[in-house]
Amino acid sequence: MDINLTIFGQAIAFGIFVWFTAKFVWPPLLRAIEDRQKAIADGLAAAEKGKLELAQADRKTTEVLGEARSRAGEIISTAEKRAAQMVEEAKTAAKSEGDRIVAGAKAEVEQEVFRVKESLRVQVASLAVSGAEKILRREINAQVHDDLLTQLKQEL
Repeated sequence: MDINLTIFGQAIAFGIFVWFTAKFVWPPLLRAIEDRQKAIADGLAAAEKGKLELAQADRKTTEVLGEARSRAGEIISTAEKRAAQMVEEAKTAAKSEGDRIVAGAKAEVEQEVFRVKESLRVQVASLAVSGAEKILRREINAQVHDDLLTQLKQEL
C-alpha cells in the first residue's frame, strides 16, 4: 500500500470536517435533541400528573356525588317528616275546630232549651191561672198574687 500526499490531504480535510462539525454543527444538534428529550419528558410528566389529577377528580366526584345523594336523602326525609307533621297539625286543628263548633252548638242548644222551658213555664203559669180562674169562676188579680205566681213558675 502506497501512502501518498492525497491520503494526508484527505485525512487533514476529514479532520477539519470533524473539527468543524464538532465545533459548529454538533452542539446545536445536541441542544435540539436535548430540548426534544426534555419536551418529551415534560409531556410524559404532565401526562402522569394529568392521570393522577384525573384519578383524584374521580375520587372527589364520587365523594361529592355520595354526599349529594346523602344530602338529598336527608332533605327528602326531612320533607316527609315535615309533611307528616303538617298533616298532624291540620288534623289537630280540624279536631279542635270541630270540638269548638260542637261546643258552640251545644251551648246554643242549651240556651234554646232554656228559652223554651222559660216560655213553657210562662205559658203553663198563664194556663194555670186561667184554669184556676175558670175553676173559681172569678177573676184572679195577677198583681195581687204575683208572689204566688212566681212560686208557681219556679215549681214548674
